[in-house]
Amino acid sequence: QVRLVESGGGLVQPGGSLRLSCSASGRTFSSYAMGWFRQAPGKEREFVAAISWSGGSTYYADSVKGRFTISRDNAKNTVYLQMNSLKPEDTGVYVCNVRGTGYWGQGTQVTVSS
Repeated sequence: QVRLVESGGGLVQPGGSLRLSCSASGRTFSSYAMGWFRQAPGKEREFVAAISWSGGSTYYADSVKGRFTISRDNAKNTVYLQMNSLKPEDTGVYVCNVRGTGYWGQGTQVTVSS
């Protein structure tokens, strides 16, 4: 059974940092691109960042460019999202996705508030 499990969310003050992790089990995804999405209350899910299978290419939403960094460790079947200079508008449930498949995690809550 394939599972994607996100962790690392929490409550942080504006300007703070968090590092999210998405660990996959059940099969290896080292040949797939991976992505992070988020959904704020009352809003649709939106793209945040993606990374190619090798990690050589990364893509970001304009709203997070320069503040967030996506990376992966294929040996650990894990993808990360380092989030710096967090803003209240970054609040939401962050979920990871294996690009091109229907595999999604359950998400981890990120709340940016003073």
